[in-house]
Amino acid sequence: MLKKIMSYLIPIKIYTLKSALSKSIEVTWYNGKLVLDSENTNYSYGSLQLILRLGLKKIGFSKILNMNHILILGVAGGSVIKTLVDEVKFKGKITGVEIDPDIIEVANNYFNLNQIDQLEIVIDDAFEFVLKTKDKYDLIIIDVFQDTKMPNFLFEEYFVNRVCFLLNKSGVVLFNTMLLTEQDNIRNKKYVTDYNVANYKIRTIPRVEVHNELILIEKQD
Repeated sequence: MLKKIMSYLIPIKIYTLKSALSKSIEVTWYNGKLVLDSENTNYSYGSLQLILRLGLKKIGFSKILNMNHILILGVAGGSVIKTLVDEVKFKGKITGVEIDPDIIEVANNYFNLNQIDQLEIVIDDAFEFVLKTKDKYDLIIIDVFQDTKMPNFLFEEYFVNRVCFLLNKSGVVLFNTMLLTEQDNIRNKKYVTDYNVANYKIRTIPRVEVHNELILIEKQD
């Protein structure tokens, strides 16, 4: 309790893990809340949770409540899962894909992710999972980072086409991106401009954080 109170004054790191895949994983008390960070950025429960909550609001909580199956590529500490369950009150199935088992262990120990009955965690590479899955989804959230880097495959035409193929009727993709350089801004503009496919609407959400931009892809009826 003392650490929680003190965290309103200064961040208090309580756990650090060196992961082969994610390098540094840190659990910190910050402003009275536990957050999960990598070496250089927030992974869960800090600014990232606010960003993805905004994306869910843009989709519409009422629309999400009527969905049956949500896929999350990149789980980390599971803050967007907690938003879906605790705030949106989503009752359907959630499948979370995370490549790093060390992060899931931390998420279970510090954020009680394993206590969410409707959640299935799959330890796998996001690209490989998208290729293999036979399921269809109403919402696919892409939140895949390696510290501040985003794998190139996320922006490849084949990957986005495959992800959109996995959507049910009126399904939505919520894609969280990080922009640290002008090249990243150009990359996002190209992504939005080039993906002009019939029956899909693509747009960006005005930024609440300078270095994050959300992209929405909506499957039209």
